[in-house]
Amino acid sequence: MPLPSDEADELTWLLFRQDSVVSWAQARRFLTEAAIRHRLASGRWRRVHRKVYVTHSGPVGPEQQQWIAVLAAGDGAVIAGGTALDGYGLHRYAGPGIHVLLPADRQARTVPRGVVVHRTTVLPAEDVHAMAAPPRTMPPRSVVDAAAWAGSDDAACAIVAAAFGRHLVTVEEITAVLDRLPRARRRAVIAATALDAAGGSHSLAELDYLRLGRRYGLPEPSRQVVRRDASGKRRYLDVYYEQWGVHVEIDGAQHNDPRHQWADMRRQNELWIKGDRVLRFPAHLARHRPAELFAQVRAALIAAGWQPPR
Repeated sequence: MPLPSDEADELTWLLFRQDSVVSWAQARRFLTEAAIRHRLASGRWRRVHRKVYVTHSGPVGPEQQQWIAVLAAGDGAVIAGGTALDGYGLHRYAGPGIHVLLPADRQARTVPRGVVVHRTTVLPAEDVHAMAAPPRTMPPRSVVDAAAWAGSDDAACAIVAAAFGRHLVTVEEITAVLDRLPRARRRAVIAATALDAAGGSHSLAELDYLRLGRRYGLPEPSRQVVRRDASGKRRYLDVYYEQWGVHVEIDGAQHNDPRHQWADMRRQNELWIKGDRVLRFPAHLARHRPAELFAQVRAALIAAGWQPPR
């Protein structure tokens, strides 16, 4: 919808802000019932849900779908969880449907198919990005909710790790949200993952590695250590036992991309040239055969001079 002129009326500005989507209650502030019915009968407006309308005859886009979801859910509803994170640029974690959060003291209405309504007794102003269109939860609350609503602990960890990888949140922000939500699902998992991710582990495979490494009695590594390659460019090491010069690389899906393979090989070669031991493992090994992985890491550390505690 084009930017209205300065002389435009309030309804025109409302439709501009809401991407041409309006509820019955909103429209009635400016129009009579007869005027609304006339717009529907003439095809200028379309009913897309009970008492929710799109004021054009063209296709309904993704942002309009979110406005429809919010207006259909009821007063105080906001886009939340993975759907909100998608709006912050963290894609691939939205999952199916549009997730909406509704204060528990508000009346829950019927919603279109594909809209998932979650209710909460805790939705303070600091958790809502009221200037967003449509309104949505702030990144820290979105991360916590998305992780709580995820289908598994692994999926929850991936969401938290990805949010830290994109610098959307800090551990202090996640902790503050969890403090406000003492009964949040997966609270302990989210808190532990946030602490690990804040230390530099931004992939699920690395987070699995850290947890299992402690279980197998290995020393704590330095994570995301900065090195400079032959060209002087800054590079980050995934898991690095700096004292013993042992570098562990966890290969996720990105390592299968031919565009990244030579960069990975070159980085490994440079580490070998400098005298480090470089071990590389596929991500699934940490999940399905961790004993095999950590036996090799343990052997490399011992060969480099580490003495296991007795």
